[in-house]
Formats: sequence, structure tokens, C-alpha cells
Amino acid sequence: MTRRWTRRELGSLVGGAAMARVAGSSTEAAAGPQMGVVCTAPLSADADDRVEAGVADAAMASVLIGATGSVDGAAAVRLLFRPTDVVGIKLNCLGGRRLSPRPVVVSALVDLLVAGGVARDRIILFERSSRELERAGFPIRRGGSGPQCYGTDNDYDRKPRVSGSIGSCFARLVSATCTALISFGVVKDHDLAGVSAGLKNWYGVIHNPNKYHDHQCDPYVADVVKHPFIREKLKLTVLDGVTAQCHGGPAYRASGVFPLGILAASIDPVAADLWAWKVIDAGIVDGIANGLGNLARGFGWFGSLFQTGSVNTYALFLAIGVLVILWQVAF
Repeated sequence: MTRRWTRRELGSLVGGAAMARVAGSSTEAAAGPQMGVVCTAPLSADADDRVEAGVADAAMASVLIGATGSVDGAAAVRLLFRPTDVVGIKLNCLGGRRLSPRPVVVSALVDLLVAGGVARDRIILFERSSRELERAGFPIRRGGSGPQCYGTDNDYDRKPRVSGSIGSCFARLVSATCTALISFGVVKDHDLAGVSAGLKNWYGVIHNPNKYHDHQCDPYVADVVKHPFIREKLKLTVLDGVTAQCHGGPAYRASGVFPLGILAASIDPVAADLWAWKVIDAGIVDGIANGLGNLARGFGWFGSLFQTGSVNTYALFLAIGVLVILWQVAF
């Protein structure tokens, strides 16, 4: 019998909490991994929309320390990953360069993984297509000493797997190659799912995601992530919140983008999505408030055009008003 899993139920499945507690970017972390906690650190772009590498390195170490309760970034990596792991980092590059994880921020995570004992050539950056990676600024690399970077490019298992309400072929990179996974997303809305942050990112590893968008993607997001290929390998969720988008998603829409200036991480994928949803919801409310303010200023400016202090101007508009009333009475 098919079981419908809600996101709340998925939280209990993976050990997450229904509500996320947000930890700041300090070293106040308690000992051990923190389920239900999303750790954040300031991370902003300069006037040229660039993030300094040193700042990204410090922010990444800070959020991993907070998320795991470790003494430093390398120790956080050792707590989550083994030197023998092949670590796959699933990027969300649908938004192109303007709304994807920034290469400099991803590099900060790769450097920490290496510092924690994971060989650089055992790290794979991937997306559903190589084209999307290149559009977001990630050069394709297959082989060599550095981290690999390539799309799954329709390389799926031949046999579909059932998980709850879904039946899908998973990317072989996830089902067979990688032994540990990281979801590296952005903070943005989704016109059907509501939020596209860490969990929805895994739609990019199945061959038929278009089939699973009914009912606000419920329970399909949960069903994808609870499959053992993901559930048993997913160790960390990282969200690049240098900029965020509160409407028009999942594709990039300039009118919905706003500077957030935050990097976030959690070992609890449900808590990470809940945090992102709260950020997006606040962005929508702020956008409405700003829009109403601009509308009020627009009406004020329009009215000021007629407040000239000239008696002739006022007499003209009085005459126009009288003519309008007479026209209404006559017709």
C-alpha cells in the first residue's frame, strides 16, 4: 500500500525537527551534530557582485562548525565523511550565474572537505546537465587531480525504483558512484512547491521530475529524498544565500531577487528547507510592503502635480469636475 509522506513525516524519518532553530555564525556550538539546527554566517557580495575567497572560506568553516558542534571546519568534515568516501555535491544551477551556488563558495566547501581528509579527486560536483553547470560558471572536468565536475546527462539506471508515490530511474552517479552526498542549493521560491532549496534539489537526480509537480509536489519531494540512494547518503545541506529570490521561481526572475547576505548549513535537510521558506516568506511580505509604499508615493506625486498654488489651475479642475457631473446626469 502506498504511504503518503508529508515533509513533517520526512523530518521524523531523517531525524529532523518540525521547527528549525537557527544558530548564529559563532563557535557556540554544542558538542555533536545538531538536528533541527540551521547555522548561518554573513556572506555578501561587493559592488561588483563578487564574493572574496577568504570571506567565503571563513563563512563555510563557521557554518559547518555550528552545524556539527565541531571545534573547527576540518573536524566537522571528519565527523560527516570518511577518507574513503566519494562525495557528490549536487548543485542547483537552473538560475544560471545570477542565481546558482557561486563557484567561490563551492570551492570553499571543497577545500574544507580536502582539509578533513577527503581526497580532491574523490569529490564530484554535479548537476542534471553539463550545460547548466557551464552556464553557472563551473567548467566541466572529468578526471585529473582536482574535483570532478559534470552533469548526469541522462545517465540513469535502467531499472526504475519505487519510493512511496514515485517510480523513477535514478542517476547512476547517485545510485552507484557516490557514497556520500551534499545538497548545495540556493534560497529561492518555487511556483509549485513553494520553496526550492535543499530538498527539491534532488529532483535533479531522477529521470522524470516533470511527473511529480501535482499537489504542490506533495508527497513527491519527500518520496524522492526518502529513497535509500539519497536518505542513507545525504550528510549535509548547504544554501548559498548571498542573494535570494522570493517570487518567480524556480527560474531566475530579476524582480524577485533581493540581497540576503547569508550562507546556511544544516545536517537536517528538512530544517534547512524550513529556514529557507521563512526567509522567502519574509521577502514576499517585505516586497508587498515596499510595493504599497511605492504606490502611495506614486499617488502622492500625482496629486502634487495639481497642488500648484495657482487659482487658475484649481478653477480649471473645478470646471472639469462640473462638466463630468453634468455629463453623467445627462446620459
